[in-house]
Amino acid sequence: MGEEHPEPAPETLSAGERVLLIDGRRRRRLITLTPGDVQHLHTGTLPHDQIIGQVEGSTVRTSLGAALVVLRPTLSEYVLKMRRGAQVIYPKDLGPILMLADIRPGDRVFESGVGSGALTMALLRAVGPTGHVLGYERREDFAARARHNVEEYFAGAALPPPAQGAARALPLTIEIRDSYEGIDVVNLDKVVLDLPEPWQLVKHAQDALRPGGIFLSYLPTIGQVARLCDELEGSRFAMVETLEVLHRTWHVKAPSVRPDHRMVAHTGFLTHARLLAPSD
Repeated sequence: MGEEHPEPAPETLSAGERVLLIDGRRRRRLITLTPGDVQHLHTGTLPHDQIIGQVEGSTVRTSLGAALVVLRPTLSEYVLKMRRGAQVIYPKDLGPILMLADIRPGDRVFESGVGSGALTMALLRAVGPTGHVLGYERREDFAARARHNVEEYFAGAALPPPAQGAARALPLTIEIRDSYEGIDVVNLDKVVLDLPEPWQLVKHAQDALRPGGIFLSYLPTIGQVARLCDELEGSRFAMVETLEVLHRTWHVKAPSVRPDHRMVAHTGFLTHARLLAPSD
């Protein structure tokens, strides 16, 4: 018989963690667990000490007996609940961005603008500790908010651990810079943009990316997309494609199975392209 290995004990919730309180109507409240603190809800009060030490997925009760499920937030949930300085890219677009730009462990990724840090967090999780994300943001207040949100989210174990003996640090640099003036690095793997005039960066991205690298831009209007595609057509970028993602949930409860009355429709267009090597 093979050697038996004991099952690891579930990791309990600890002070300083961000958790979601979810009530019976699936309403979510994001809080930071603080010893001695008390959460005041419309369904009663809930001491944080009552949550600390519990296993994720536990049910706790308020002073009025209301049941709340306690979970660590997913990235999607955190993005929707975190404090914002600028409008965020929503989860329905974050996943496709990672796939279309083929963000993978070890990638060197350039991002602009950083905004509130939603896309930054998704990129960091994808590149892992061996990659790096460089962000340019023109506004100091947006950059500060993004840094705060990113550091708060990764305060736990959301990012894979570093190599043995290495110091734990986020592979992230945010600079207060205007990316329209240029990108001061080369041999990047990916350039991901959330800017109103990305066509101004096509030449800069062409110079900064390695051959085969991917350019991706998120834009709200089709007029902006047309202007960008015109600029890409005269460059070394090829295989240009534009798409949008629509998100529709379903009501699945007998005897009624139907699409929900509301859906998340247009938020933005995703345009991506590959950089070709210089011709002889």
